[in-house]
Amino acid sequence: MRPKISIIGAGSASFSRAMIRDICLTPNLAGSTVSFMDINKQRLDAAYTLCQRYAHELGIKLNLEKTLDRRESLRDAGFVINTALSTGHAPMREGWTISLRRGYNWGGSFHIMYDEPFYVNYYQFRLFESITEDMLELCPHAWHLLVANPVVAATTHITRKYPEAKIIALCHGFRGVYQLAKILGLDEEHLTFEIPGVNHFVWLTHCYWKGEDVFPMLDRWIETELPKYEAEGHDAPGLSRKSVDLYERFGALPIGDTATITGASWPVWYHSDEATEKRWGQDPGTWWFNYNRRMGEIARRSLRLAADRTVKLTGRFPSVPSGEVMVPIIESITCDIPRVIIGNIQNSGNFVPGIPTDFEVEIPTLVSKRGVQGIQTRGLPKALLAHILRDRVAPVNLELEAYNTGSRELLLQLIMMDPWNRSEEQAAGLLEEIFALPYHEELREHYR
Repeated sequence: MRPKISIIGAGSASFSRAMIRDICLTPNLAGSTVSFMDINKQRLDAAYTLCQRYAHELGIKLNLEKTLDRRESLRDAGFVINTALSTGHAPMREGWTISLRRGYNWGGSFHIMYDEPFYVNYYQFRLFESITEDMLELCPHAWHLLVANPVVAATTHITRKYPEAKIIALCHGFRGVYQLAKILGLDEEHLTFEIPGVNHFVWLTHCYWKGEDVFPMLDRWIETELPKYEAEGHDAPGLSRKSVDLYERFGALPIGDTATITGASWPVWYHSDEATEKRWGQDPGTWWFNYNRRMGEIARRSLRLAADRTVKLTGRFPSVPSGEVMVPIIESITCDIPRVIIGNIQNSGNFVPGIPTDFEVEIPTLVSKRGVQGIQTRGLPKALLAHILRDRVAPVNLELEAYNTGSRELLLQLIMMDPWNRSEEQAAGLLEEIFALPYHEELREHYR
């Protein structure tokens, strides 16, 4: 029997297309039911139409459904893929503008800037709780594949509050290790690695190619090839001057979003002033505001493409796997095909020593009919563990305590933990201005 897959937030047409493409390329899932759910009817219709046409062009039989009713989509589902951003991008963008004016900045600012600010996370927590409660009622045996941010805080919160829920959170940042392999001229097939940490803060600590240690190869590349890029004034694709500097400091290489503009541009010392950012080739602000605009353009392009039935979609989107791991997870659990997949789960088995056992970690997991099983790692250098505990674990625990108690005082303290905060008055001013925005009435009421 083929599973029912519910996609919450399916109006993200590019994401839904990638999902359908991967399902179409997985013969074991032919005949599956895919339920598209979104609260935006126009975007839902566009995503559904594009995916329906794509599957038809490939001659793959899928039972596609669409609905504005989340409970209808969840009923009897075997897998729930959650990619929803409940606020949309506009409140995030306005929050960034206010924060920049009040003296906050991008580097290392996980909870004010970037795409996990406290004024968005509140709504995400509420949404994820509601989805989890509906799942426990309507499809209690389903796996919740959480793709939406905030992965660290949400995974920690949901696994603490609903220990019976089946959840694995996913992020493609780990694929940065394959960029490294490409730079070094190594194929992915014979690569094995370990990149423990928490989401958006993972580090390559062990890496082998055909059994040979990759780090000496990396050291030779840094010695012989990196100077050529530096002489030309730009970074090598997937291996920046900043990441190499962090590798030389800590003895482990930051992977994916860990130190990039797509994460929180950690750490702050590369962003202390404009000259320092220029020296290290960093400009996260420009990237994020442009990214926000691009998301709007992608949505508009999808609407136009859905309306134009003369376009052959398989010509626009080649039939090759997307590289995302959602469909491989579904196939592994449904068909009992064991795979090792990098995922985000609770550290209940002390998979990353030193991180609390009730906190999220990003680790290799064994996925099969038995579900998702964490694999023990050898952990992180003590210096990096100290940074994780200070910059990720402590703020997330404080944010969740503020959320669970509705404490405005604790939320204020969270802001004061930000590396750009200089006074209580600065933090209080930011909090009041964010709270005063007309669409944050629910936020104000919660944090009384």
